[in-house]
Amino acid sequence: MTSPKNILIVRTDRIGDVVLSLPLASIIKQNIPGSHVAFLLREYTKALAENNTFIDSAFVLNESSGKIPIWKNVEMLRNKFDACIVAFPTFRIALILFLSGIKTRVGTGYRWYSFLFNKKIYEHRKHGDFHELEYNVHLLKQININLVPDKSSVQFGLNINSADQNKIKSKLEKLEVDLSKPIIIFHPGSGGSAVDLPVEKLRMLIKKVSSEINCVVIITGSRNEEELCRSLIVNSNVINTAGKFEMNELIALINCSQILVANSTGPIHIAAALGKFVVGFYPKFAAVSPKRWGPYTEKAAIFQPEICDGYCSREKCKELDCMNSINIENVFSVIKEKISKTGK
Repeated sequence: MTSPKNILIVRTDRIGDVVLSLPLASIIKQNIPGSHVAFLLREYTKALAENNTFIDSAFVLNESSGKIPIWKNVEMLRNKFDACIVAFPTFRIALILFLSGIKTRVGTGYRWYSFLFNKKIYEHRKHGDFHELEYNVHLLKQININLVPDKSSVQFGLNINSADQNKIKSKLEKLEVDLSKPIIIFHPGSGGSAVDLPVEKLRMLIKKVSSEINCVVIITGSRNEEELCRSLIVNSNVINTAGKFEMNELIALINCSQILVANSTGPIHIAAALGKFVVGFYPKFAAVSPKRWGPYTEKAAIFQPEICDGYCSREKCKELDCMNSINIENVFSVIKEKISKTGK
């Protein structure tokens, strides 16, 4: 089988999902010399593919009033690729790729519309037997790339251009951030993708960190999370930046930090991809456990409920208030030790 040269990776869902698909580009480049790798994603995640070491071009999915027009997207992609790797399948996406004349279409074999893919992978991701990044890599078997990814060597290719880095430094200076101190970012929101650490526990942690560690504490979040972020301003040492940064600026901000603390959410994967130390809070049930959705890095401390055996569900986790059993003193100790070792 001749290896395809023009390859489209399709990931049109959320931030963390896109980040965990980025290594496909580096793997393809390493295994198919001279290949051209592109990404199809949504407008708000395109910054993850721009300036990427291993991605040659990025295509933004055309959308109108929340709908995906078939033919407008077909025209954008027609006759540009000889293979596509569909990490996030939907019927409309699968149909667009079929109509675009892409010869090799790799996707799941378990959807009713899987006949639109001619190279199929038979894995149920919901069981959480592998990490999401590993599931993505398994798709490459259909273009003759067999590789077992490794946390110590996986490459995400995220780059920050100097304009974004300078813009962030300027904004931080206007917020009177002391850039000589280590920066610890807290990102409290998760968009409901998992079960979060209770807000009061997070407040306790932020208060200890901002009072007892010589650092800058920055709260990040979207415009929809401004109220949540405001509730975490426990003293004058905490700076709230919710709604202030676009995606490219958030990436640059994370690049300025030493530690990021978050629930299971996109920014924790951005920080891991940039080589930052991350502290994460995760439930134990399979669908959202760290085995499936944890940051793919060795530079991480993951905290899970102490009262749960893992044989549970989202509903049971909420009912028992499992995440409330996470010991904040233990979390604080890890953050304090990491800052004391690395400093600025």
